[in-house]
Amino acid sequence: MLHVVKRDGREVEFNSVKISEAIKGAAEEIAFSLKESEIVNITGEVIKNIEALGKEKISVEEIQDQVEKKLLENGYRNIGIAYSNYRKERTKLREIKSDLMKAIEKIGVETDRDNANVGNNFSSKLLRIASESNKWHNLAAMPKHMAKAHENGDIYYHDLDSYNLTTNCLHIPTREVLERGFNTGYGTIKRPKRIESAAELSCILLQSTQNDMFGGQSHPDFDNDMAVFVEPTRQEIREEFKELGVDESRIEELVEKKLRKTISQSMQGIVYNLNTMHSRAGSQVPFSSVNVGIPMSKDAALVCELFLLEYEKGLGKGEQPIFPNIIFRVKEGINRENGDPYYYLYELACRVASKRMNPTFMNMDADFNKYYFDKGIVPATMGCRTYIMSNVNGEPGTKGRGNIAPTTINLPRIGIMAKGDIDKFFELLESRLELGREALMHRYDVLKKLRVKDLPFVAGQGLMKGSEGLNPEDSIEPILKQGTWSIGFIGLAETLKALTGKHHGEDKDSRELGIKIVSYIRDYTDKLTKETKLNWSTYATPAEGLSGKFIVQDKKVFGIIPGVTDKDYYTNSYHVPVKFPISIKDKIDIEAPYHKLCNAGHITYLEVDDRPSGEVIMDILNYAYKYTNISYIGINFHIRYCRDCGTYLQGGEQKCSNCGGTNIQGVSRVTGYLSLDERFGPGKYQEREDRLTHTGHRLGYKDYVSR
Repeated sequence: MLHVVKRDGREVEFNSVKISEAIKGAAEEIAFSLKESEIVNITGEVIKNIEALGKEKISVEEIQDQVEKKLLENGYRNIGIAYSNYRKERTKLREIKSDLMKAIEKIGVETDRDNANVGNNFSSKLLRIASESNKWHNLAAMPKHMAKAHENGDIYYHDLDSYNLTTNCLHIPTREVLERGFNTGYGTIKRPKRIESAAELSCILLQSTQNDMFGGQSHPDFDNDMAVFVEPTRQEIREEFKELGVDESRIEELVEKKLRKTISQSMQGIVYNLNTMHSRAGSQVPFSSVNVGIPMSKDAALVCELFLLEYEKGLGKGEQPIFPNIIFRVKEGINRENGDPYYYLYELACRVASKRMNPTFMNMDADFNKYYFDKGIVPATMGCRTYIMSNVNGEPGTKGRGNIAPTTINLPRIGIMAKGDIDKFFELLESRLELGREALMHRYDVLKKLRVKDLPFVAGQGLMKGSEGLNPEDSIEPILKQGTWSIGFIGLAETLKALTGKHHGEDKDSRELGIKIVSYIRDYTDKLTKETKLNWSTYATPAEGLSGKFIVQDKKVFGIIPGVTDKDYYTNSYHVPVKFPISIKDKIDIEAPYHKLCNAGHITYLEVDDRPSGEVIMDILNYAYKYTNISYIGINFHIRYCRDCGTYLQGGEQKCSNCGGTNIQGVSRVTGYLSLDERFGPGKYQEREDRLTHTGHRLGYKDYVSR
């Protein structure tokens, strides 16, 4: 009787069925159809080889060696490679689990670059060490087939280190929390009386919220929320002047002058704080977004104006602020047209964007935004592109809600596996979507075991919708029903290239197929919403580290495929490849339809080769927002400035024109947020190097329309 010695030393009876299942699983992984007779024959040959060894006991590794050998000998090379790669991934996992010291040693040298805004200091490394250990714990705790799908690169569970600990992101109900006061755990913070205190506390809200979550946070209606604190400030200033005996005829003029200065200083404090104060054990500044541009009062318009002006100034030497990410919302009748009451704010936002790459811009006239706007609910988004409006379990809207957890499908892999067969592709896509559903429902079951006291600020202080009336020992399940559960995708361009030989920027038929693929995903998530009574959505994944991870794994299995795996990254979501020469107008036209389909979040980036004027940015936006159904747009260019004196460099200058210094800092946009160039991960670094300027950015508005 042959016995198998398992890795933990246990001995079990030899079972040939497990060999057959392993062979079948490796074949299915690359969509290779093996007949049952073939599996039986290979299994039989493996058994013969094992018997020829003449052993009473054999190790798992020895059996796997024989399986791999027979697959390669019998002409099943691709299956053998897939089987071998999975063995290596499992071996790597066991090594890290059994000896975490190896991972700790590596992190001790330098943190990885999965997140371009995480530093390399003590707290960053300490947090990363904890992160690694919990990541492997969560993989080991989930069903094996789910863990295998993640390890192999079929699907990706985002922020696996937080899988059992917390949720993703949140649109903070800023005004509501400030008006009622809150407690960070060390005492009660009362309602602020003046704009200075409100501004400072708005930063504390972002910092404290991020300490409870793994994603980003936003103020979804910042200018209107801050405006509540302007009039009390005005009244106090007025009283101060009266007490000083200032001439009544001059008081109002002086009040408004001092009020403007006070608000400016408050807004400057926000920009400074969000680029210096740290969260998540001190490892990074808050991943913050601020939505502005739709003022409901003159005071809100004043806040918006002065906030943009202070961001335009930059930091102490004029350096580029990395945070917050600013979203300026554009709406006909409010700010979009010359003659609209707040057109001057739109002009200012474009001017600031021409210098700072922020704001990005959101179109309130896109039909899916206008639907809610007309009901009095103003949409908002985040730099990480999280979008949340509909709600199957209550009132729609943003405040107090966010994405609970995303999962991303490796779309290019199934494009490769389909071998040009479109029906086969959709069959494989369906199976990956089912896996995505299973993974997120598993995460739901894990997260609902958390109690309110496990998220002491966001749940305990009532920032999250669904937390109303909950006690510290209550489950957070009501909160999980208010957020969204997102299935995302990466690499539509490479997928189309694998299926048709051309991506959607090159060919009309591929363009139609791209829409069909993402529509299929959206239909699936809509169906899940009806079936489960949870808010499911389709996510244009802003892959950062993931853009490089998937392609590395696919190269191992499928080799170098021109236009698909022949670089160091997959193209983000539905974007046209960054190396493809295309006009701004064509890129807008091609990507616009995906914004409506991707109801968990979306963005289109337009790359220009120099710092455009505000007029150029407005021309681009006006074409997009008047002639397409596009929503969220960012204008990208490379910022370079002197660290010593703050002077901005033009073109390819290597030396500061002001002080002659060579201490030059580069800033680029990565997956929605700005980042210092040296903090990019390998995949994103290569992507930035490959970015081509989109032609036509020097055209005027009429040129965009006529073309």
